[in-house]
Amino acid sequence: MEMRLDNPPGVAAPFGDRFAHVARVDLGGGALLMLAGQVAVDDEGRVVAPDDAGAQAGRIFEIVANVLAAHGATLGDVLHIRTFMTDLDDLPAYGAVRRRLFAASPPPASTTVQVSRLFLPGARLEVEVVAGVRSVRAG
Repeated sequence: MEMRLDNPPGVAAPFGDRFAHVARVDLGGGALLMLAGQVAVDDEGRVVAPDDAGAQAGRIFEIVANVLAAHGATLGDVLHIRTFMTDLDDLPAYGAVRRRLFAASPPPASTTVQVSRLFLPGARLEVEVVAGVRSVRAG
């Protein structure tokens, strides 16, 4: 079993370089990818659409897709999604983005919780993803 931490090129560096975007565990003919929580930021680290949970969700999954792609995976490889929301009233907007991106049945396993706040002012949600890559691909 091989394990490594990675910050893929093409994805903005984590805040203060305090963590890795992805932990990869290569297992036989596949790999498990555990992504750090992602918030909706632009390439300079500024929050995108502070008052729009749907727009933030779209940006978050764009970042997630880029991290996954760097490891040979796609949103179709997502096994579990964990979401932290500052207001569960944003669930319909978030859910609409999720339904569009994860149309397969059944969708990935999921956990969603409301939290009092996130580390970045204006961030309405943070999303963690676990994905499985069926065959080991360069990453």
